[in-house]
Amino acid sequence: MPEGDSLARTAAGLRPYLVGRTVTAAKARVPGPQVERVVGAAVTAVDSVGKNLLIRFDNGLEIRTHLRMNGSWHRYRPGERWHRAPSRARLVLEVPGAVAVCFDAPTIELFEQRAETLHPSLSRLGPDVLAPDFEATEAHRRLRHSSRAETSIAEALLDQGALAGIGNIWKNETLFAERVSPFVTVVEVDDATLDRLIATARRKLQASVASRMERPQVYRRAGRPCRRCGRLIRSTQQGAELPRTTYWCPSCQGGA
Repeated sequence: MPEGDSLARTAAGLRPYLVGRTVTAAKARVPGPQVERVVGAAVTAVDSVGKNLLIRFDNGLEIRTHLRMNGSWHRYRPGERWHRAPSRARLVLEVPGAVAVCFDAPTIELFEQRAETLHPSLSRLGPDVLAPDFEATEAHRRLRHSSRAETSIAEALLDQGALAGIGNIWKNETLFAERVSPFVTVVEVDDATLDRLIATARRKLQASVASRMERPQVYRRAGRPCRRCGRLIRSTQQGAELPRTTYWCPSCQGGA
């Protein structure tokens, strides 16, 4: 699943070719939203919010896509051959000089911008770790909510309702960087450590957006020596609703 840094890079890649240009054609796979309603409207913004990509138009409409595991956005010149089969295109937007195609995304919505604050998914998001005005104090408060007290810290960092944008890569890398076991509960993590986890996750995502991605220390390195202490990295599945693979060093971070 693309993480917040991937969506930020996608938005940055689409923005110069869409913003300020008028949509000349739009279509979505049936069944799907009536995206032809944006034809004739100019794109005013392309933004990432957590793991969502939002395209806003000057007629008050907005398109939201969520890529989940397999979705992706591509940009082409008019007439250029697509890199994926047209049957996989969920959404196509054409503007003068460019064609933006969203492939394989399970979620594509069209709604009025004024309804964004009431949107069932967007309205529940915690602070976006990549937002310029990121509210670390609010993220801390949400992580400390009583409903998350007995949740493992690894699962809590993935909770988009606490803070938005962190995915499995940066969950693992952040916990390793701060020497925190992925299995301790939120209530077992002291305030100073929680603040460091929030700050480190933000820093790592920001570095990735700036193309300064560090080599992984634990992610997908199960069975290989820890770069810090030499002990073998381990992995297991964590999470009841959507199990994700956790990678950790039992020496540097603890945990069975």
